[in-house]
Amino acid sequence: MSARVCVFILTLSTLHGPRAVSGVLSGPTNVSLTSFNMNLVLRWDPPEGAAGGLVYTSEYKSRFTPYKTICTNSSQLQCDFSSQPDSSISVYGKFTGRVRAQLGAESSDWVESKEIFLDRDTVIGPPNVSLISTEDTIEVIITDPVFARSTLKEAYGASNVIYNITHWKEGHEKEAVSRTNLLQSRFVLDKLERWTSYCVQVHINALMNPKPGEPSEPACERTTSKPGVPWVAAVVTFLVIAVAAAALVLAVVYRKRISNFLCPKDLLPQRFKEAPKSSMYMAMRDSHPPEEHYDPVSIVADDGSVEEGSPLQDTGTSCSLIVGES
Repeated sequence: MSARVCVFILTLSTLHGPRAVSGVLSGPTNVSLTSFNMNLVLRWDPPEGAAGGLVYTSEYKSRFTPYKTICTNSSQLQCDFSSQPDSSISVYGKFTGRVRAQLGAESSDWVESKEIFLDRDTVIGPPNVSLISTEDTIEVIITDPVFARSTLKEAYGASNVIYNITHWKEGHEKEAVSRTNLLQSRFVLDKLERWTSYCVQVHINALMNPKPGEPSEPACERTTSKPGVPWVAAVVTFLVIAVAAAALVLAVVYRKRISNFLCPKDLLPQRFKEAPKSSMYMAMRDSHPPEEHYDPVSIVADDGSVEEGSPLQDTGTSCSLIVGES
């Protein structure tokens, strides 16, 4: 083949982008079927040198069912098969996915993924962890992740689900202590140092699933005091009672002062309350009233009659006033 022919073929391939020399649209790449918490998702990359405007159609099949189309003419690079209420997706099933690219009326060939067993190949997500501190112990409460199909213990059996707990003093991760192969979702970390913050991380494994579960976010809690040391609470209670009793006694003893302080009254100064003690005041206080002196008065009329003590009247007659000595 001459050099000119080779150059022409390469130029034609470049101009047509994802199309091959034969004119067929290239298929997606890196097609894989994955599972997280029992979902079923097909993922892929665009064809090499793909032009804009590509859409994709994806399907899946199980061991006993033919391919079923789920996502059609989608621009997304993934398709969640488990988002559909399809009873054919069993937690113990074996599945394969496939996808093809489309550009206008042209379609690429189907590109299949590898087969996966849902219960064996799913990745178990991180659990939710909560902590309760009681004196020098911390109780770890583990909540299983939510599965798209079934539940963790229904899918694997309660006896096949194991919890792995790692704990450390906050700020000392290199000194972490691990406790593995625990079957209970509640566990107590005991004999911890009091007034110390501890962090806990948990991941779950299933005996039928070789993939390690994802670890939870670290959860931290602080211890308080050791058991069998109730003196702290006793001392606090005693102090509260003592202060209350002292306040009551002081209120009774100094109630008058407290009352006067809270509700003061306006009183006269003492000097105004006391009577004066001068000699003049004492003489006036002890003296008797003076004796009054008076003279009798007689009135003699012209006719010779005498009236004592009668009032004088203007009768037009003359009268004489006789004053006698008493």
